[in-house]
Amino acid sequence: MGKKKTQKAQRILWEYAKSLAIAFILAFAIKTSIVEAYKIPSKSMEDTLLVGDFLLANKFLYGARLPLIGVQLPAIRDPRPGDIVIFKFPKDSSTNYIKRCIAVGGQVVEIKNKVVYVDGKAFPNPREVKFEDPGRITSASQSPRDNFGPVRVPSGCFFMMGDNRDSSYDSRFWGFVPRNLILGKAMVIHWSWGQDEDAPPWTWSDPVSVVKAFVYNTFHFFDRVRWNRLATAIV
Repeated sequence: MGKKKTQKAQRILWEYAKSLAIAFILAFAIKTSIVEAYKIPSKSMEDTLLVGDFLLANKFLYGARLPLIGVQLPAIRDPRPGDIVIFKFPKDSSTNYIKRCIAVGGQVVEIKNKVVYVDGKAFPNPREVKFEDPGRITSASQSPRDNFGPVRVPSGCFFMMGDNRDSSYDSRFWGFVPRNLILGKAMVIHWSWGQDEDAPPWTWSDPVSVVKAFVYNTFHFFDRVRWNRLATAIV
């Protein structure tokens, strides 16, 4: 009887192990090729996306890259003007950026006194576009923030800008995004954690600070969660 019980326990453990392995493989495949989570670290996309927003991005739309083997599947479509896109920063591929696609290869971009033009027509401002500075920088040589171009976007590249037009480091400053650096299209905000200047800082190297932060955030949990932003579609 003891041997049979041991064999039964081993079979049960083996079934659990297989189930966990399959679940892990599926989760890994989904994360790397279909949907992935990202956190907004800066205010460059305010007020469309806020610091502390956690979002899901559709990687399949622009061509999913299969894990481990690195093969890229055919894209359903390329980014279009108006899409909010996650991509690898052209000057540092280890860093992910998120911006709005303004123009695609072959289109001409020009900015005149903060107004963006694509192929001679004013680009419609997103609903939550933000201008923090009412002033104008008239000299493009001083800064391309408010006056820029005209420039034609090279084939196979994209021109990206943040919705916080006065506080975004984007294609006006560092150039175009090649197609091979595109990762996915922002889809939905699944979590949003509000900023709190009174929240105690913490580091893993200081266990006491971790405990203090945990206690503070637990106590202020319902205040810090931006409930009205959860499950919000990103447009």
